Amino acid sequence: MRSRPTLAALLLACALIASGCRKAEAPATPADPVPPHDTFTLDSQATGDTRVLNVWTPPGYADGTAAYPVLYMPDGGLAEDFPHIANTIAALVAEGAVAPMLVVGIENTVRRRDLTGPTTVPGDAELVPVNGGSAAFRTFIRDELMPEVGRRYRVDGRRAIVGESVAGLFVMETLMLEPGLFDTYIAMDPSLWWNGHDLVVRAHELLPARMAQPTRLWFAGSDAEDIHVYTEQLAAMLAESAPADLAWTYSPQPAEHHNTIFRATKDAAFRWALWRP
Repeated sequence: MRSRPTLAALLLACALIASGCRKAEAPATPADPVPPHDTFTLDSQATGDTRVLNVWTPPGYADGTAAYPVLYMPDGGLAEDFPHIANTIAALVAEGAVAPMLVVGIENTVRRRDLTGPTTVPGDAELVPVNGGSAAFRTFIRDELMPEVGRRYRVDGRRAIVGESVAGLFVMETLMLEPGLFDTYIAMDPSLWWNGHDLVVRAHELLPARMAQPTRLWFAGSDAEDIHVYTEQLAAMLAESAPADLAWTYSPQPAEHHNTIFRATKDAAFRWALWRP
C-alpha cells in the first residue's frame, strides 16, 4: 500500500516544477561531435574520489614549443558540456577571434555537492541534500589539477573558468572568495539564489577593492525568475562600485531559458572575455 505524500512534499514538488532552473541537475544537451582530445584520471585527496579530465589542445600543439593559456570547465565530461565548448573554442581559434588555448573539462562525480557552498536555508538542503563541497572542489582545482596540467602540458599561467547554473554559481563564488585563482570568469545563469542569495547580499564585502591582477568577468541571466533578479542586482552593484582592475559585462537574456542560455551566449562570451590572438 502506497503512503500518501505529505503536504510539505507536495509543496516542494510544486515549487520545483515552477522553478525551471532548480529542478534538474543539468540541462539536457544535444549530441555533439566529440573533438580529438586527451583523457586522464587524477585521484583527489581534496574531494575523496577519482576525477576524469578531458583536455583539448589547439592545432599545432603537438608539433610546437609554445605555452598556452587554459580554459577550465566544470561539467566537462564527454556526455556533459565538454564537446560543444571545445568545438566552439576550436572554431573561434580557427577564425582568429581568440588566442589558441587548452580546454580542460572536469567530469562530474557528485555535481551539486562540488559546485555549492554551505547553506543555512532549509529548502536548499531539501533540494540538494549533499551540498557544501565547493571549497574542497576549489582545493582540488588549485592544488591538484592545475599542477598536474602544468606537468603534462605547456601552459603559460593565464587561466579562465566557465560554467552554467550551479557551475556558474561556483564560478561566481570563486571570483568572490579566491579572485586570484583565475584571470577570467564566465558564468551563464549562475544559481545565485543559493543560500538566500548570500553571494549577492555580501558582494560589497567579499569583492576586494582592487583585484590581485587584471580580471575579466562576463555573466548572463535568462528568463528564470530566481536567476535574473539576482544577476541584475549584482550588475547594479558592480555598476556602482566594481573593484579596480575588474573589467566586466552583464548580458541579460530575457528571450533565453535556463536550458538554452549556455549555447545561446557562449560565442559572444568567449569573444569578449577570452584572450586575444
